[in-house]
Amino acid sequence: MSKDSSKMWIIISLLSLVTVAVLGVIMRYKIAFSFPFLNQKNLQYAHSHFAFAGWITQTLFLFMTQLLKNQIPNEKLRYYENLLWANWITALGMLFSFMFQGYALYSILFSSLSIVISFMFGLSYWYDSKYLSNHIVGQWFRWAIFFMLLSTIGTFSLSFMMISRNIQQHTYLASVYWYLHFQYNGWFFFVCMGLIYNLLGNGHAYFTTNKWTLRLIGFTCIPAYGLSILWMKLPFWVEMLIAIAAVLQALGWAIILINLNKVSFLKTVTSIRLLKWFLIIIAIAGSIKFILQLGSTIPAVSQLAFGFRSIVIAYLHLVLLVFISLFLLVYTYLSKISSFNRFALVGMVVFVLAILSNELLLGIQGIASVAYILVPWINEMLFLVSLFILIGIGIILYSKFRKSY
Repeated sequence: MSKDSSKMWIIISLLSLVTVAVLGVIMRYKIAFSFPFLNQKNLQYAHSHFAFAGWITQTLFLFMTQLLKNQIPNEKLRYYENLLWANWITALGMLFSFMFQGYALYSILFSSLSIVISFMFGLSYWYDSKYLSNHIVGQWFRWAIFFMLLSTIGTFSLSFMMISRNIQQHTYLASVYWYLHFQYNGWFFFVCMGLIYNLLGNGHAYFTTNKWTLRLIGFTCIPAYGLSILWMKLPFWVEMLIAIAAVLQALGWAIILINLNKVSFLKTVTSIRLLKWFLIIIAIAGSIKFILQLGSTIPAVSQLAFGFRSIVIAYLHLVLLVFISLFLLVYTYLSKISSFNRFALVGMVVFVLAILSNELLLGIQGIASVAYILVPWINEMLFLVSLFILIGIGIILYSKFRKSY
């Protein structure tokens, strides 16, 4: 994969992120104002599926392939690039089919093709991960691939329900949360951690003990799925197992942060102060995520979280925008795939301020909804913030066509 092709793939990923942001703006506009065109539920399906497949998974595939480019033959590298094209095309298929049809023949077809591509990439990369220069990175990636493939059970379950038109509310929600959990707490998280350790390289004694932390978070990720279905009537011993998993996950994250601090991670990976601040924001977002997971084991907190939609949306945006998406954008500069110029600086600042404002407003809306208080102009403010998210991403995309400092 040449430098020019890497730049092309980054631009394609950013175009996908722009598309996700455009859909977000349209949905926010429909909530705040009158816009009779396009079904809101279908837009939501298109927004979420394309965000997962066309933006995050596409970019993770790219970064993982990037790490193999000097270790595998050109023929195998072209195979991975073909999978990148196939994944992006099927993601576009999901985008338009969900937008105009919802769950129907074509959207289910493209979703199924996306799963096939995930299996092809995952199984091939599992074998080729042995060629990675850093074996710890390979271990994080193999766990990630396992969770990516495991998440597809939720997709198959949803597709079966839609085709058979036998939809039971609890089964439907359990399938949705299965897919979401093993995507963002498994596949997304574990690849991002592998990329972080790739930035550090092999020069730290930290890597000799890291495998235990990896196994701790890996094995507890499976019972931690129960955090997403605490609204179901579960046996007491299952609830205790879920609570223990939440505690161990938080402990594993704390160990990771402590060890990254011990090896002076921020000093090691970049000299750009702004990128260091972005990494701190990502670490804080991750910490909040694990704290909220712990809090959700308290029945009263769990009922509040699942009972108010704005709280669920705030949590998902915290993980997918502040933690995952911001990291992927920062990684493009830390790994030297992209140059950090003045346009990138402006775009990143606008994007970060906008997504943090989005979290603040969603948090206010969620807390107010608990007390059944209507916050004036909240939907209009959320629409305005979504516009700034789009503007920030647009500037970042424009920066790819400009020279560095």
